[in-house]
Amino acid sequence: MSLNATPIAKGRELTVAPENELQRMKIKSLSGPLQLLDGRIKHNNGWFVVRSEIPAGATTGAIEWIVTPNIVDSWHYGPVVHTSQVGYHPNQEKRAVIELDKRLAADQSAVIKRIDPDNGYTQIATIEPQPFKGEFLRFNYLIADFSEVKEPGMYVVQYGDVISEAFQIDATVYDQGVWQPVLEYFLPVQMCHMKVFEKYRVWHDVCHLDDALMAPPNINHFDGYTHGELPEGYKAYQPVEGLNAGGWHDAGDYDMRIESQVGTVFNLALAVEEFAIDYDQTLVDVDRRIVEIHHPDGKPDALQQIEHGLAAILGGYRAFNELYRGIICNNLRQYVLLGDAGSMTDNKVFEGPAPKNHNGLWFLKVSTDYSKYYNPQDNYDMIEEHVPELDDRMVFMNEGPGRQLDGITGLAAASRVLRGYNDKLADEALETAENLWDAFGDSEGRWVNYAKISSLVELIITTNKEKYKQAFIELKPEIKQSISRMGWNVARALPFIKDTAFKQEIEKSLEEASSEINAQARENPFGVPYHPAIWGAGWGIQEFGVSYYFLNKHHPDLFPIDPMLNALNFVLGCHPGENTASFASNIGTRSQTVAYGVNRADWSFIPGGVVSGTNLTRPDFPEMKDWPFMWQQTEYVVGGGSTHFMFLVLGAQKYLSK
Repeated sequence: MSLNATPIAKGRELTVAPENELQRMKIKSLSGPLQLLDGRIKHNNGWFVVRSEIPAGATTGAIEWIVTPNIVDSWHYGPVVHTSQVGYHPNQEKRAVIELDKRLAADQSAVIKRIDPDNGYTQIATIEPQPFKGEFLRFNYLIADFSEVKEPGMYVVQYGDVISEAFQIDATVYDQGVWQPVLEYFLPVQMCHMKVFEKYRVWHDVCHLDDALMAPPNINHFDGYTHGELPEGYKAYQPVEGLNAGGWHDAGDYDMRIESQVGTVFNLALAVEEFAIDYDQTLVDVDRRIVEIHHPDGKPDALQQIEHGLAAILGGYRAFNELYRGIICNNLRQYVLLGDAGSMTDNKVFEGPAPKNHNGLWFLKVSTDYSKYYNPQDNYDMIEEHVPELDDRMVFMNEGPGRQLDGITGLAAASRVLRGYNDKLADEALETAENLWDAFGDSEGRWVNYAKISSLVELIITTNKEKYKQAFIELKPEIKQSISRMGWNVARALPFIKDTAFKQEIEKSLEEASSEINAQARENPFGVPYHPAIWGAGWGIQEFGVSYYFLNKHHPDLFPIDPMLNALNFVLGCHPGENTASFASNIGTRSQTVAYGVNRADWSFIPGGVVSGTNLTRPDFPEMKDWPFMWQQTEYVVGGGSTHFMFLVLGAQKYLSK
């Protein structure tokens, strides 16, 4: 049975937004009638659809439309003033970036105004903005440097008639309500296998206690998980013990990719190690599987989150003696779930027998000609009889050594920060990391080499063992070749290396790379490497900022701090386009409070989640919509995103407080 929406209206000509000359357009059909439908009847992420039906048997000229936009010759893009939505430390460089239509003259001054409680705006300074020396996107850019303004207070920047959002200048600007929501809200809400409370609210019920069944062999999941032969001793659909604990849902989805779990653990461990954070606002009761937001329990939240991540990572290793690829739902009806994670499965472990025609596997592509395995229309109808009897999530195994080696980074780093807090878990994490190196350390390949360098850095810092140092030195050609990408990590290991010649050669490579890295940050007025792909560039820029923190820490003469602080400002609102919102939800005067999280169907957000941000509509139009289903712009993630953001804020706080 196929369900079809009834058109809202039919006709030969449709005028969209006739009352608004800037949005008006006309669609005229020269063939069959137009139909206007509300696509949300089929999908939550649907929107209004205009269509014409194709006549039976037509092969050419089946549909002919004329689409006529309304053109307003006098229109121009108004100026946009970009600043950090949170604000600035008094000692920080402060630059407002002013974005202008190329047809507008750059003939205005920038005015810095303080907001006074009794007198409104008080003009503090008038600045003549300087043009950015270069071409970027479709605009002209001006830079208004107001670094000399240091008096604590709330401020705005005005250019012509355009006034920025208010921001703060204060030595405590990063102390409260900036990095904390990542630990207070976002990570607790993403926790799998737990029931998450926030006082009267339940974010989600205890979930996925029936994790996980062994996925059948030789299949490709529709979300990209591949799977070959099964591990020895396992059969298809066999429940795998130990996988129903720990981990975080991967943002807009409910799967658990191993790289997301490891990345989150690693970022948290680096933050704890670097900034000694012992923040406690959350109760985590593992035995009762309960999380209480805003209920301190006397234990550091970051360490509890690390424990939670390790429960998932080590649970897989205990079962397979290697890391799994990921755990994910087995059918499309589950995959598109928007709602309580506790409703995805029945929390009852599947007991067999293995189904002969498993409905849940309709959506696993078993060959290149997969049309015989499912009807695409069935995917989208999802009518009642298509709800599969088997709802348990599936575990997929790893397809290569790269992710096994990547796992070492999180395990080894976690073992360091857990020492003295949970020694038993620290021991197991380090033992597992060393076992993974013994099993996969001889692997080869370009991407594998990146993982080998990272894993050796953590093993060297954690153990100081000569065998890891020697393996690291033997990777000298690979290290030099990838120094722009891996230099931040390599710099952390060099103090442990005694081979003077090796160190000098690597440090020379870092010096050579510094000009390239710093030049990339000067290619645009925002002061960060910005090369957008289909996603917004925010996650990559945050990751760059974290790496730059360590480059500056170990080689401040080669890597000045500005690009790291610029990366933080970029995320907090100083980025291209007319949407100046902070990418970090609920952080800053104006932030992205419509986001692609698990509550996107409610047009809502999770505090502390960080979206991917402004993406580039080819060739040169920056866009970030207030639209919750635009994953390219507004999706949250774990494994980076929010935890990189948290590190950046803490890094800025530490550096500027010197």
